[in-house]
Amino acid sequence: MTRAIRFHETGGPEVLRFEESDPGAPGPGQVRLRHTAIGLNYIDTYHRSGLYPLSLPSGLGLEAAGVVEALGDGVTRWKVGDRVAYGNGPVGAYSQAANVFADRVVAVPDSVSDELAAAMMLKGMTAWYLLRRTHVVKAGETILFHAAAGGVGLIACQWARHLGATVIGTVGSDAKAELALAHGCDHVIVYTRENFARRVRELTGGAGVPVVYDSVGRTTFDGSLDCLAPLGLMVSFGNASGPPPPVELGMLALRGSLFITRPTLMTYTASDEDLREAARALFEVVADGTVKVEIHQRYALADAARAHQDMEARRTTGATVLIP
Repeated sequence: MTRAIRFHETGGPEVLRFEESDPGAPGPGQVRLRHTAIGLNYIDTYHRSGLYPLSLPSGLGLEAAGVVEALGDGVTRWKVGDRVAYGNGPVGAYSQAANVFADRVVAVPDSVSDELAAAMMLKGMTAWYLLRRTHVVKAGETILFHAAAGGVGLIACQWARHLGATVIGTVGSDAKAELALAHGCDHVIVYTRENFARRVRELTGGAGVPVVYDSVGRTTFDGSLDCLAPLGLMVSFGNASGPPPPVELGMLALRGSLFITRPTLMTYTASDEDLREAARALFEVVADGTVKVEIHQRYALADAARAHQDMEARRTTGATVLIP
């Protein structure tokens, strides 16, 4: 019998249980995977807390790497023994084994370890759609990226620098500032002691930036709007400090005809074509050294609650993996 992290009620990390859980045989169009490494992402805490509701009881996690153990009816793309990974669900990656639809997994190149694949799929494909689809970053632009020392931030800032952008990042401590500067940021603002909106205006000669990428949410939202140049785009893709306040549309006009979007990886990789393009682009920039993905924390799957505690307390940097 295999085991998985499950929860029967929403709440803090203490609701997570390591239980027996057998996914059974894969259904039509599915493959059964034996997980070898599992990615930890902030969205997992939204599911656990109930911010993004799931039907309970439920598994947890959207990202993992593993080996194909069995094929469901109609699956021809994969064979038993293939190394694959996924980064956009279904929910239930915090498990020793899972059934996943065959068209939602991608092949892991020989040059990429299972841990690395599990650590970068969701975060890396998020960076891809943010920089290459939601706002196409261009050489010569200056952009603002919040949580620059986080899992998505470290990937996205390196990628944006490669694209020729000047990258301003925000972080919560001096240690994280050093990390962000070493991973693509040209300027770093420690927002716990600096007014980041004022500093962004100083760094841009008063012009502001064309795009702000904000996964922090409530505590940075209004300041992020103040950083934008006229016609600028606010990309709100997370709520680490809580959901942002309601938006008064007239305020967008007063601040310079601003745009706001709330994108998700699921939407940007809904088609098979988009999913494979996202994975291809990600593996390419990792393989050629443009983006270095560093795993800074490893926890046993059974210790998922402790991993959540550390992540929510902002004691983690870079990527974190759970080992089944």
